Amino acid sequence: MRPIHFEIHADDVARACAFYGTVFGWTFEDWTAFAGAPYFGARTGEGPGIDGAIMGRRPGSSAGPGAPVNGAVLTMGVADYDAVEAVILASGGVVALPKMALTGMAWQGYYLDTEGNVFGIHQPDPAAA
Repeated sequence: MRPIHFEIHADDVARACAFYGTVFGWTFEDWTAFAGAPYFGARTGEGPGIDGAIMGRRPGSSAGPGAPVNGAVLTMGVADYDAVEAVILASGGVVALPKMALTGMAWQGYYLDTEGNVFGIHQPDPAAA
């Protein structure tokens, strides 16, 4: 079995959609009427991968710097780590764990989105050291 859908929880759903749309080019469809609460389907692209949604965070949830992860950490494959990192930072993202080499495999790093959620980016590179 493999994942077929993800959900990103957000205090400000519109702000989160704007962040992921700007950084990764995702598009969104408003499914709020179906879900009964703020819920925007996320189309992440074509080819291998999954689609998901951004939804309103329930009151009382904790997120942000220093908080334990209370959900899955999504890692997005990218072609140019440094270029994507620049867009993340310019769009209000914050470095959570700086770029590091996964020796002989890839470059990997983690960030906080505008809602305090952790996500990663991963650029395959057999020369990473």
